[in-house]
Amino acid sequence: MSLVGMRTLVRTGGGGALLRAVARRLRPYRLRGFADLHPDFAGRTGLELGGPSPVFGPRGSLPVYPLAARIDNVNFGHRTTWEGEIREGDTFVFRPDADPGRQFVAEAGSLPFLADAAYDFVLSSHCLEHLANPLAAMAEWVRVLRPGGCLGLVVPHRDGTFDHRRPVTTLAHLEEDLARGVDEGDMTHLDEILRLHDLSRDPGAGDAASFTARSRDNRANRCLHHHVFDLRLAIALADRAGLAVLAAEAFRPFHAAVVARRPQAGVVPANAAFLAAGAPHFRRSPFPTDRGR
Repeated sequence: MSLVGMRTLVRTGGGGALLRAVARRLRPYRLRGFADLHPDFAGRTGLELGGPSPVFGPRGSLPVYPLAARIDNVNFGHRTTWEGEIREGDTFVFRPDADPGRQFVAEAGSLPFLADAAYDFVLSSHCLEHLANPLAAMAEWVRVLRPGGCLGLVVPHRDGTFDHRRPVTTLAHLEEDLARGVDEGDMTHLDEILRLHDLSRDPGAGDAASFTARSRDNRANRCLHHHVFDLRLAIALADRAGLAVLAAEAFRPFHAAVVARRPQAGVVPANAAFLAAGAPHFRRSPFPTDRGR
């Protein structure tokens, strides 16, 4: 962890946050029940939107990379704020001892170059918040996922990020975005973001003037969080996409994670237990928003 990262943790969460971060380095947190899901990823071929993502790595909370046979990738540009230079072709390194997967440069929410049911699993970590139309994107991700395959979705939890002053986005709002067909040029939330973004939790954004300039150029850099998530919304998105939720959990420092399966044709998933207000994953959450506070 960098010195800047440590200072940010102490400033935003106190000494306890720094101690928890050190503990995670020594003993990585694992999503509850992930071991039971190993057969869904072991020796299989998947697609990741964005990334590569530490959360899917060997010390991550959903360590899919050590299990998979191959992972292809989609990223929006040939250069990004997070990955630097990106080259198309067989260049996506998800594990040093595995052959690289295919790197596509394209919009994560529009995958016409991929066939239906092309992959055994689909992964996305801290990507969906950067997409203007999450429901349209998830429909594409489900389309390229084979029946019986799993989606591993991780989004930034409002309470643990610079979004903590913003309200959680409603599913109704996302339905409106879908109906309007908004694209990546959408700037509906810019005023709210500029007003409520907590720069003290986002040292990479610079000062207010730098952040404003970067935000207004979002089509080029894709740094904006269009929408704000908690664990309940992450589960609701999987349910809305017609997936059967297998596991859901919020965990520090700022993650909400869902693993869900695409059902066989004609099967309607039953996710009521995962959406229930008193469900265990909400009670266990380290974040007040999930616990109803």
